[in-house]
Amino acid sequence: MPYSGPTATHGVAFADAVKVWAKIGFTSFGGPAGQIALMHRVLVDEKRWIGEVRFLHALNYCMLLPGPEAMQLATYIGWLLHRTWGGIVAGMFFVLPGFFVILGLSALYAGFQKFMLVEGIFFGIKAAVLAIIVHALQRIARRALKNPAMFGIAALAFVAIFFFNVAFPAIIAAAAAAGFLGGKFFPQTFAAAAAEAPPEGRDAPALDRYLASGAADHTRPRAARALKIVGVFVLLWAVPVAALYATLGPGNVFAEIGVFFSKMAVVTFGGAYAVLAYVAQEAVNHYGWLKPGEMLDGLGLAETTPGPLILVAEFVGFLAAFRAPGALAPMAAGALGAALTVWVTFVPCFLWIFLGAPYVERLRGIRLLASSLTAITAAVVGVILNLAVWFALHVLFASVTEMHFGWLRLFVPEPRSLDIAALALAAASFFALFRLRIGVIPLVAAAGALGAVYMLGLR
Repeated sequence: MPYSGPTATHGVAFADAVKVWAKIGFTSFGGPAGQIALMHRVLVDEKRWIGEVRFLHALNYCMLLPGPEAMQLATYIGWLLHRTWGGIVAGMFFVLPGFFVILGLSALYAGFQKFMLVEGIFFGIKAAVLAIIVHALQRIARRALKNPAMFGIAALAFVAIFFFNVAFPAIIAAAAAAGFLGGKFFPQTFAAAAAEAPPEGRDAPALDRYLASGAADHTRPRAARALKIVGVFVLLWAVPVAALYATLGPGNVFAEIGVFFSKMAVVTFGGAYAVLAYVAQEAVNHYGWLKPGEMLDGLGLAETTPGPLILVAEFVGFLAAFRAPGALAPMAAGALGAALTVWVTFVPCFLWIFLGAPYVERLRGIRLLASSLTAITAAVVGVILNLAVWFALHVLFASVTEMHFGWLRLFVPEPRSLDIAALALAAASFFALFRLRIGVIPLVAAAGALGAVYMLGLR
């Protein structure tokens, strides 16, 4: 049953919270930065449900976790307000609107991709998304690369993944270890600001008053509660994946989707663009579910819909099952693949919050954890640079040869295969985004329209 306990301590009724989470869920465009800014404006500035310091502390905790930090931040604050049901409602509203939109757009893409109009729209979207990725890279690099050590970690990460095809989880693990050791032996280089104390008293925001009063019993760590949560989520997450693997076999597309995206949910630190690099590496090169350009199409869809950008994984799951439906109709298989992808991607997000949130205050001020996160963020810059270069090659050139010399890998484009129209659209998208500073949604819409006009003009 939904939480219906007393709200006098913080004064926020469950029904009021549901309305706010629904509003945020249906208007959460703009990627993680825009979604976090939206929550900050609504929850900190307008509603005053949570104070600035506690909001940032919660965000820092969510950034330590794999998965979409904005969705996990909503789940965490919802849990603080109204316990488990509050977290479930906040997290679900953050995901479901985008899930249904991406599902419909994925079906349109799969069923009508060969139509000239649809092909043209996605031709233009690819160019716009290339500019969006570079813009995101610039923002993250400005925040993460504060000194030569961070630049070095980013450069090493780029070289490792682009030239030597090192797996994304290995890069993250190496960066975390480097950050831990760096924080221990070079603390000034890896230093992170200590969290301030949250405000208290009658003028404090609702949650700060509530937590200071000692009435928030659900925030106290308990081993029995932690074991119960782990047991429940093993049933919800691991058991269905294991059952698919055991009954359908390792080569079945649904078993592969369950295993791969479950693994992704555990190792994908660094936000949606880092996730996309990992998914592209595996879904395109290893499983063969998609072509390189189709990853850009999926990101273009996710950029223009509400919810986490990691919903691009739903697009991948839909196409993977659509193209290997087995005994099912292709559209039905695609819908099941999409639903399975979203389930195994987001169920772990609730686990990380419900299991770890009671211990979150104990993380405050632990310097070595902050140092590891700093190094991971720097490595993610290198991973996203790899993504940008890899996509640029496949968007701008019709022919790109992958060459191997032992462990070394090179991508060599055929100069004569340069697509002048794609180059022109990409250049216009860069100018619109970096100089004119137009929003992501208008940019993608305009690029899609120009691509459609161009393709229809070729007929």
